[in-house]
Parts: sequence; C-alpha cells; structure tokens
Amino acid sequence: MSPMKKLLSIIIPVKNESDSLEILFQRLTKIIDNSPNVDYEYIIINDGSTDDTLDKLLEYQKANSHIQMTIIDLSRNFGKEAALYAGFEYANGDCAVSIDADLQDPPELIPEMLECWFQGYEVVTAVHEYRETDTFLKRKTAGLFYKSINKISEVKLTPNAGDFRLLDRAAINAFLTLGEKVRFNKGLFSWIGFKEKLIYHKREVRQAGVSKWNYFKLFKFAIDGITSFSKSPLEIWFYLGMGIAISGFLYGVFIILYKILSGIDVPGYASLLVFVLFFSGLQMIGIGILGKYIGRIFIESKRRPIFIARKIYINEGAADK
Repeated sequence: MSPMKKLLSIIIPVKNESDSLEILFQRLTKIIDNSPNVDYEYIIINDGSTDDTLDKLLEYQKANSHIQMTIIDLSRNFGKEAALYAGFEYANGDCAVSIDADLQDPPELIPEMLECWFQGYEVVTAVHEYRETDTFLKRKTAGLFYKSINKISEVKLTPNAGDFRLLDRAAINAFLTLGEKVRFNKGLFSWIGFKEKLIYHKREVRQAGVSKWNYFKLFKFAIDGITSFSKSPLEIWFYLGMGIAISGFLYGVFIILYKILSGIDVPGYASLLVFVLFFSGLQMIGIGILGKYIGRIFIESKRRPIFIARKIYINEGAADK
C-alpha cells in the first residue's frame, strides 16, 4: 500500500449469494479502482451458505491475486448481525464500508462516502430516500417500527438507514467493544455516536437471488431492536397493571354498592367470562415480554462467542497498487 494512501476495508456478509457475486465485484472494482486516494481490501463473510457461494469466492480470490481479500468462512449461519461484527473485527482499514451483496444499496455511493470521510466525518450513513422496491406493507411496518422505537428509546435511529455505511477506525474500534450476543447493529451504530453524515439514495431492485428476510424474521428483528435499547415495554406493563387493578377495585365497589342499594344481584356471566379471557391474555403477553428480557439475560450470561470461523482464507494482494 502506498504510504500516502489510506486503506479502505469493504465488508460484505454473504449467504447463498452465488448469483450476485460476479455483478457485485464488477461494480465494486470499477468504482474503487478509480478512487485515487485509497487502497482497498475485501472482507467477505460467508455466513453459512449452502450453495456454491464459497467456491465462487475462492475462485475469484485465486483469479485476482493482486487484490487484498480475506474470506471468513463461518462454521454455521450466525446471522447477519454477527457476520458484520466478524467483518469489522478482521478489517485492517483506516475506514470500512459495510455493504450487502444484493446491490440494493448502490456501491457507486462509496466515493461520496469517502469524500465525506476525508472532510472529517467519522460515520457516513446511507439512507433509503425512496423504497418503491419494497411492498406497501413492508414500508408501512418499517415506518411504524422507527416511530415506535424512537419514542421509547434514548438512542434515536435514523429511519430507513440500513447497514450500508462507512465507519472511521475510531468508530470501528468503539463498535468492537460492544460484545453483546443478541445484536441490533443499527442501534449499536447510533449508540457509539461520532460525527455522522447522512447520504440519501434510492433503494435499487435486488440484482439476483431472493431475500433472506421474511415478515416473521423482520418482526423478530424489530423485537430484538426494541428490547435491546428500551425497557419501556416492562414499564408499560407496570402502569397497565396498576390501571387494571384500580379499575377492578372501583368495579368491585360499584357491585357492592349496587347490591346494597338495590338488593338485586348484578348479572353478568358472559361479561365475566370475557373479562377473564381478556385479562388472562394480557397476563400471557406480559409474561412473554418479561420472558424476552430474561431470555436476553440468559443468552448474555453464557458468554459464548459472537461467531466461530471454520477457516479464514487470506490473500495479501499486491504490496502497492
């Protein structure tokens, strides 16, 4: 690497992205080779792919020995959040850009990100200004999620910001100190702070393959985000329980007074059954929320590693470009 140039690490988590790799590397290489102020390295994390993704990565690494490339083959699928952590842990750059292999986030933004970094910004975040490629339901639920978590959490998330972002070395080192096992990286990137610049772009159509995220996984991911950065769900159930207890007491007083003043029993077998079922359901939801937090404590207490690498393939590349 030239002593005057900075090193950029390009971090790409992949899972069954065999069909996207050729287009991905074509677009990335064309862009980065034309960036005069940086050298670069690829940090590719194979997150439990079951297709020929790893084989294609190794072929590309062998055919392009002049490019610095590290392929981290995880022992199984640990999830995208853990894969990103692995990428940042092995990144050697003065800064790093994380990007998905599906190319819905345009790599053509990387030079603009670098320009912001040279201007002194320590975090540069790409934000989806338009999301026409997503379904109506996904856009609405995403908007509801961001509104909800930003109301109840001290850490404010930028709506529609994904994992496509640049981090300065100082921000990378801070991110790596956060060793929690149940990870919500969007929140962690916001939590570490640093001087941030937002770049808005249109979300593109996936170039190949299919999305690995269904609505159930997205819902679970949203719950992980809320429970990672807010204790409000627990507090809400405390106040809800207090309100229900006071309402029940007042209703009991009403029944007693009604019986004394009128001498008539208050009928209501059907309403009683509805009340029992309704409040039993509320109790189960409350126990479920409590269980979610206890489950997080259980997972964190075991102190297992965030990821396990089966093998790491390193191509040092050329010493100078």
